[in-house]
Amino acid sequence: MKSIRHILFTFCLLTLMACNNFEELNQNPNEPTTVSAGVLFSSAIRTSLQTSSNEAFLLSNNIAQLTAKTLRAEVDFYGWNAFPTVWEGLYESLTDLNNAIEIAQAEENHKMEGALMVMQAWVYSQLTNAYGDIPYSEAMEGLTANFTPVYDRQEAIYADLLARLTQASVKLADSGNIQGDILYQGEATAWIKFSNSLRLRLLMYASTKRDVANDFAQIVTDGMIFSNNEEQAVLGFLSSFPNQFPTIPLKQGDFDAVAISTSAVNALQATNDPRLSRYARPDNLDFNAPSFTGVDNGVGGQTGSRLGLAFYDYPGQITATEMGLSYADGILMTYAEVEFLLAEAALNGWISQDVETHYKRGIEASHAYYEVDYTPYGWTGFEHFYQNSGVAYTTGIDIWKEKWLSMYFTALDPYFEVRRWYVAVDGWSGLPFLNRPIGTNANNYALPMRFLYPGQEQSLNADNYQEANNRYNVNKLINGKMWIVSE
Repeated sequence: MKSIRHILFTFCLLTLMACNNFEELNQNPNEPTTVSAGVLFSSAIRTSLQTSSNEAFLLSNNIAQLTAKTLRAEVDFYGWNAFPTVWEGLYESLTDLNNAIEIAQAEENHKMEGALMVMQAWVYSQLTNAYGDIPYSEAMEGLTANFTPVYDRQEAIYADLLARLTQASVKLADSGNIQGDILYQGEATAWIKFSNSLRLRLLMYASTKRDVANDFAQIVTDGMIFSNNEEQAVLGFLSSFPNQFPTIPLKQGDFDAVAISTSAVNALQATNDPRLSRYARPDNLDFNAPSFTGVDNGVGGQTGSRLGLAFYDYPGQITATEMGLSYADGILMTYAEVEFLLAEAALNGWISQDVETHYKRGIEASHAYYEVDYTPYGWTGFEHFYQNSGVAYTTGIDIWKEKWLSMYFTALDPYFEVRRWYVAVDGWSGLPFLNRPIGTNANNYALPMRFLYPGQEQSLNADNYQEANNRYNVNKLINGKMWIVSE
């Protein structure tokens, strides 16, 4: 009897010990328990560029009339509901960036922290330019049990973004190294130039609300901005799933839901611009004697020239690889955009430089980036094109038009820029290279001023959501003007 009790006691003791060590026994020795800042950085860059490139295809190119919807044309005729994938995808990347910044700070890796801050600023700029007031100062406090962040006002967000970009450049010049950098491969100077170039963009967006001339001029004087296509911020996607450009894996019908727009075809054909053969594929599939058809924005149900070889391998048609061309990149900001910013700044008198010089460089940079072929269009090269096509600089509207044409698939910025110009000239009539959407229109043909907040915010963060919504007039939400476009 004593021995049986001893055996039972021993069995219970061993069972208890096994239970106490369950977590240890359940651990996977091949699965890391911590994630490095570099891994988080790679993930954040990839996630944010996949989101923004996909939304360029679905939203911004169409809103800006670079492309048009052939199916499900609500985007084009302004029957806008919330676009939750923009919000969700970009905030997901911010979670990784925030965690990586905390790790970099703990490791006193200043270069790493600086690069992360630049990327973080770009993501936040996309969000605030799309929605206006957004969760910002409290947005990443979920781990400390703040699940209902306030919506900061855009004016304050802009001020902080510009300040943080300045701080980031200082950190990038300090000690440390940049890990997991799939954008610039750890080159700190490249991140400094991106930081300063992004500041120029944000200053231009904010120029109707504050005097930006001195700040803009100082950045230009310092000289640490993009100066060629090799320095621009573009992510080369890989050739295989899941790291392809977002349009590559689409079904044919989904890819065909977007075509080149009438506005873009007209603008490019007016100067016999060879970018047309890169933005779209010829109807006759003949790149030596190409013909194209644009689709009107706001109608739907039309057919037009499919998007270019860089964006899709269409069955039975020649591919980008076979043509010796590059596939599409995820674009954050191009060198061409910087040159157009400098041209507009010179026109405004912010910098004492020649307007046409920067304007011409912007067009040339865009042509070089898209690997254009001049021969089918009757040109011997860029200089011949510039001097004889009618594209040469005459007025400030030329800067806007050529910048618009250069911003194909540049995240959400084609929409942001068209919105800025639309407000500046008080409507469509002041933008001769664009057309007022035709057909039945859900917004009386007026360009919407902002995206709607996702519906999930109404249930998850109701009080702050409602307060922010009220700032944009509850009955006119897509027409509510955020700070950068308000009077």
